[in-house]
Amino acid sequence: MTSPPDDLADVGLLSPVRAGTAVEAATGDRAWLQAMLDAEAALARAQASLGTLPREAAETITRMARADRLDVRALALAARETANPVVGLVKAFTAVVAEQDARAAEFVHRGSTSQDVLDTGTMLVAHRVLGIVRADLRRTAGALAGLAARHRNTPAVARTLALHAVPTTFGLRAAGWRQLVLDAEARLARVHEGGLPVSLGGAAGTLAGYLEYAVVGDDGRRPDPGDYLDRLVDAYAAETGLARPVLPWHVLRTPVADLASALAFTAGALGKIAVDVQSLARTEVGEVAEPGGAGRGSSSAMPHKRNPVLATLMRSAALQVPALAGALVQCLVSEDERSAGAWHAEWQPLRECLRLAGGAAHTAVELAEGLQVRPERIRANLESTGGGTVSERVAAQLAPLLGRAGARSLATEAARTAADTGRPLAEVLDDLPHLPSGLSPGLAELCDPAAYTGAATALVDRALRH
Repeated sequence: MTSPPDDLADVGLLSPVRAGTAVEAATGDRAWLQAMLDAEAALARAQASLGTLPREAAETITRMARADRLDVRALALAARETANPVVGLVKAFTAVVAEQDARAAEFVHRGSTSQDVLDTGTMLVAHRVLGIVRADLRRTAGALAGLAARHRNTPAVARTLALHAVPTTFGLRAAGWRQLVLDAEARLARVHEGGLPVSLGGAAGTLAGYLEYAVVGDDGRRPDPGDYLDRLVDAYAAETGLARPVLPWHVLRTPVADLASALAFTAGALGKIAVDVQSLARTEVGEVAEPGGAGRGSSSAMPHKRNPVLATLMRSAALQVPALAGALVQCLVSEDERSAGAWHAEWQPLRECLRLAGGAAHTAVELAEGLQVRPERIRANLESTGGGTVSERVAAQLAPLLGRAGARSLATEAARTAADTGRPLAEVLDDLPHLPSGLSPGLAELCDPAAYTGAATALVDRALRH
């Protein structure tokens, strides 16, 4: 086995979000080659279990199905002559098996076609990757649950259209992040636990090649086509751990479209957390900080900076995966019974979706578990408008006394005066000559942002029960 020259290797230099992660290893060329070999070996075992292929041959094929026995670079170059890597793989793998057992080599890729092997291999890669990603998402959700519980009553300013709105709690914000992560995990689970099928269609989706080789016993007897195909697909699904499709899906690309959509949602959900952390970590906001470490977040030009690199990596993935997923969904438009280009266009975007979403999930664990929350800065920002964030409450309290329009006008006037003068809203209201007397609660309590968080705490508790 030879390695490609260093100048040809993709080591993640321009994609640091996935560099060094478990997902990177699970989606590399060697991993994809191994998955296709696993597909070939599983097919041989499935056929052997039905008596249409010698069991000894299946055992030899399985034993020899190791990626380190093949030259992945040579296979990549050979794929330029056939437009897919499986043709060269079958040739090279057959030669490897023949060195061990010439008779067993006759049963490699028996009745199959390139798309069956590559699609099944792709589903195996995806299945392995989703297991990693889902574990990271569950761990992230656990960390966010802890944040939500610890800060369920920590008053904070909510921001709408980038400006201070009304009070909320930091716990509710964290609970919202957690809910997005749980939603992503649920979508991936639906794909992972039944939406990744084996591909078994033969040359044009009729499985004719598999049937042609399906000879049982020494008398050359052929099994019933429908019964045999049902048993073959079931056996192949059992051997691979993948789902059983209703029909061959060479040009029915639902599995890829569903996978892409779930990955796009996952990246977007994590991107929402990332962009919030970036906003809250701004120097003038300072409500949170990423976990630190030697060299973490350093600037090449400004020694004083510690950049929010984890959130930046997550956000970068969130901006890429939906666009790549759109290209994959577009590949549903596949002509005839096998596509000349649409199928081929899926391979690299799908790998990048897996890598980027997986890298973002890996990064999210570190961010969520190490996020530093600064309650003193949160409180200072909340109080920075002198109670202006409770103008909604003031208007609601005055409405029964002044009417809705009058109450809103007075509250608007008071809030504007408070903003212009820097005086607390309660003080401005107290100076208004036409303010009705007898307000309950009193002005100090009425204008306390911490006393106007609505059902935030109850919402946190509700979220954490689910």
